[in-house]
Amino acid sequence: MPSPSKHQSLLVQVAACLGFVVVLVDVSVVNVALDTLRTAFGANVTDLQWVVNAYALVFASLLLIAGALGDRLGAKHMFIAGYAIFTLSSIGCGLTQTMQALIEWRLVQGLGAALLVPNSLAVLRLAFQDTATRSRAIGWWGAGGGIALAAGPLVGGLLVAVIGWRSIFLVNVPVGVAGIWLTWRFVPDTKAQRGRSLDLPGQLTGALALAALTFASTEVSALGWSSPVVLGAFALCIGLSIVFIRLETRNPAAMLPTALWEDRTVRSATIIGMIANLVFYGIVFTLSLLFQSIWHMTPVRSGVALLPMMGILMLMNIVAGRLASRLGARTLATIGLLISAVGYLAMWPAIAAESFWLLAVPMLLAGSGIALTIPTITAATLTAVSSAHSGVASGLLNAARQIGGVMGVAIFGFFVRRSGWVSFMHGMEHALVVSVLLLIVGAAMAWRNLGQTPPLARRQNGRSPS
Repeated sequence: MPSPSKHQSLLVQVAACLGFVVVLVDVSVVNVALDTLRTAFGANVTDLQWVVNAYALVFASLLLIAGALGDRLGAKHMFIAGYAIFTLSSIGCGLTQTMQALIEWRLVQGLGAALLVPNSLAVLRLAFQDTATRSRAIGWWGAGGGIALAAGPLVGGLLVAVIGWRSIFLVNVPVGVAGIWLTWRFVPDTKAQRGRSLDLPGQLTGALALAALTFASTEVSALGWSSPVVLGAFALCIGLSIVFIRLETRNPAAMLPTALWEDRTVRSATIIGMIANLVFYGIVFTLSLLFQSIWHMTPVRSGVALLPMMGILMLMNIVAGRLASRLGARTLATIGLLISAVGYLAMWPAIAAESFWLLAVPMLLAGSGIALTIPTITAATLTAVSSAHSGVASGLLNAARQIGGVMGVAIFGFFVRRSGWVSFMHGMEHALVVSVLLLIVGAAMAWRNLGQTPPLARRQNGRSPS
């Protein structure tokens, strides 16, 4: 396949970045509307967790399927489908009249998001075939996500204050329309791999296992760890995971090839991605509750308060794209995770002092470290596989990241489930300690496993299509 022109590649990158932007906008804007939604619908903490996690449940559960569909049917077609579903469901969220209906529309939004993210990376993989330029493109892709996370709380807070909470969903519509047009007009068509199996048994068991994990993690706050429902859902997740592994290892046409998971780079990047999202989104959720429910900030002030942690993502994603080829994935990911760990550790005295200004610097450090890590492990993953497996590889990485985000919101939400100041602060301390320990584990894994050229890359890149 001939390489796209520079102009076409740039417009493909814009389309890919917009797809990532709308997905992450709906993570960050919802956080500043939590207290407004609580008042509007008489919602409790579990309801609010479901507004966040209903979206993440379907998103995480279907990422592998979405990546495999993109590889088999063409990334362009699946990317357009993702835009269309996401845009229509955003309209549904904005017009809903009940909490139940809002949660249901968020489930549909998750389907659109699942189609968008892995296929946005797949079209970038096609448009930027050189490793160095691809790393920079992924850095800008991550920066687009950083812009969404940074602007989301502030813009969302303004929209909630001036227009109302419905506007935070309807704002996605013009972005979705623009993304559909750019994709249809400039993304090159890819040949469908008709002979490749969809591996429906593997896809369904994998999706159900992830859904069971998300359900159990979210319901813990309301039902507790000893609840038969929670324990049953965790047991179902374990059982389905065992079935999924057995199906994939015995199927020569598996959706998730054994060689993919056995590769050190892919496996380590997947686990690191899960850790990074768990601590980041878990802490963002708890900070949002801290600002609104404990410190009694307005939605606009809450958006401003989250800006240091979110805004730095844009700049550092671009920096990561430029540093990756110089420092290497091992060094850059390790540095990023350790910087983030220092930031989370430094948050506690600032929160205990109830000082936003003291909290700003640790938030900058926490966001900077994560922003250095994510594009680095993403580029390392795409470099380690052939273009034929770029969709499922990016689906695997992003599924792990979303599951991490779901678990972070669920576990840290459980820590701060009680509204009293003393109980909340005690739970916040637990959340920060867990974050620091997990980030140190991730840094050790990055240093040990991301430094070498992986065997899978040597085998596959030699036969990658041009």
